[in-house]
Amino acid sequence: PWTLPSNTALTVGPALDYVRVRTFNPYTHEPQTVVLAKARLNAYFPEKHFVDLGAWDEAAAAYKGDGKHIPWTMDQEFLGHQLEGVRYEQLLKYGTPTGGDAFKVIGGDFVTTEDGTGVVHTAPSFGADDQRVARQHHIGSLTLVDLRGRFTPEVTDFAGEPVKAEYLSADEQAAEAKKQGRDKYLSVDERIAIKLKTEGRAFKVEKYAHNYPHCWRTDKPVLYYPLDSWFVRVTAKKDRLIELNRTITWKPASTGTGRFGNWLENLQDWNLSRSRYWGIPLPIWRTEDGSEELCIGSLKQLKEEIARSVEAGLMREDLYAGFDPADMSDANYDRVDLHRPFVDDIVLVSPGGKPMKREADLIDVWFDSGAMPYAQWHYPFENEGTFQEKFP
Repeated sequence: PWTLPSNTALTVGPALDYVRVRTFNPYTHEPQTVVLAKARLNAYFPEKHFVDLGAWDEAAAAYKGDGKHIPWTMDQEFLGHQLEGVRYEQLLKYGTPTGGDAFKVIGGDFVTTEDGTGVVHTAPSFGADDQRVARQHHIGSLTLVDLRGRFTPEVTDFAGEPVKAEYLSADEQAAEAKKQGRDKYLSVDERIAIKLKTEGRAFKVEKYAHNYPHCWRTDKPVLYYPLDSWFVRVTAKKDRLIELNRTITWKPASTGTGRFGNWLENLQDWNLSRSRYWGIPLPIWRTEDGSEELCIGSLKQLKEEIARSVEAGLMREDLYAGFDPADMSDANYDRVDLHRPFVDDIVLVSPGGKPMKREADLIDVWFDSGAMPYAQWHYPFENEGTFQEKFP
């Protein structure tokens, strides 16, 4: 439920069968129309309470509004693709989406009828499938959770509260329960469900167990979140990688055609950056507005750029003044430290004269460990003979 304030679309299966059901809301007892996958009818509507459409008016008039024996009927059937483009009212009006259209039905290939209703709540800010299908249909996003996992001020009913109860300690939960006037802390998920029930915007609320990723260090729920990242466009070399894989003599052969081959067939761009402290810093400096950037390719280049920055008045002193990149002695390299926090103190000057600060992320450890065997010889820039002799 905590992702519902960020909903911007509903996804259906284009080839799935859907029905429109006339019934009553079990919480408010008001007349209500429900659209869901035909294959999911029995999960929500007992067959014994079905009424023929011709007898609906009489059955509806006889309903006592007690939440028992709620009658229902079907008045229309259609395929999912016929629903695409239909618009709906924003469920929880806490903010305005940006970056595209919003609040309409779209089609997606991941929708199934194994559970749920066949109509998938879609919040591009908090899920890979959601983000992918939203981009395909030019749907915008609405990120109402901050980097601490708490609702932003726009979510007036729950502002500042953690989206997962596990983010609070036992003492913090007890304190929050006291503020709520309850003996036990009621999570945001539970209170959103209650809000939707009382407002007649929920047709069925129930608890169910499902798999959810947790941090292996803290055992707390992982929060999927949209972050700016740097990628290696591996997909641009996909065909070449597949071609070269066929030239390798794998033992057993099934590894090359199976596990590794399948991985190459489904290759995705490599998310290179990591939001951590220890590791190899991303050697990219950018202006605040992102209009100019510089990727440093060597210590020699970095030394030259620092000198330019000092000359431009953006740095007080040249930290690398006595450093010689060609001198590989320990004494020389002890003069500099390319790791955080020291590298973050380096401010460079752009071609347009603007200050450039380093991108805060680090490089994925698999990149520098994978590059080490040839990078130690400065290959492919030089030393090809040495590399061919020493590698692998």
